[in-house]
Amino acid sequence: MSAKAPHTSTELWQRLAAYEIGPGDAKLSFAARLARENRWDDAHAARVIHEYKRFCYLACTAGHEVTPSDAVDQAWHLHLTYSRDYWREFCPQVLGKDLHHGPTAGGGHERDRYYDQYAATLASYEATFDEPPPIDIWPDVKRRFGKDPMGQRVNPADVMILDKQFAILGAFGWIALGVVIAVLVGVIF
Repeated sequence: MSAKAPHTSTELWQRLAAYEIGPGDAKLSFAARLARENRWDDAHAARVIHEYKRFCYLACTAGHEVTPSDAVDQAWHLHLTYSRDYWREFCPQVLGKDLHHGPTAGGGHERDRYYDQYAATLASYEATFDEPPPIDIWPDVKRRFGKDPMGQRVNPADVMILDKQFAILGAFGWIALGVVIAVLVGVIF
């Protein structure tokens, strides 16, 4: 961090940076669970956790309501399921205050409010951390509230997911898929 990012010397940031979510003796760590549940690799999950901590820092210091990115929100949702850790250690000992997660009430007014809040969050992020937020974790406001909400969460155990790159292969890709399915059907029956 540059000299313009004094957040790293604050007691709050020092507590956040040192904090490990969840029990240390768990067979499946918080980071591993976050990666598994979102189909992320371990390195990406670790980056999301770092950004979640930055979001929490902003929630305590920005002076306005903040809105997380979808990835950060996934970390927050999972952290809330570690309820004893979240409410007994994280909020009182690390943040020094409660940090509640409230869903939208819906409607155009709420959409506009969260759109504006997210834009303000991105601006506060850059001002506080002296760098823009990583776009792969914090997409711009138009994507966050335009394209991304059209996404769907699916359980890959229930469906077959084809990468868009597969479609680029054109007819050859579809023929290859047909061959694979025929072989699988032949093996099963």
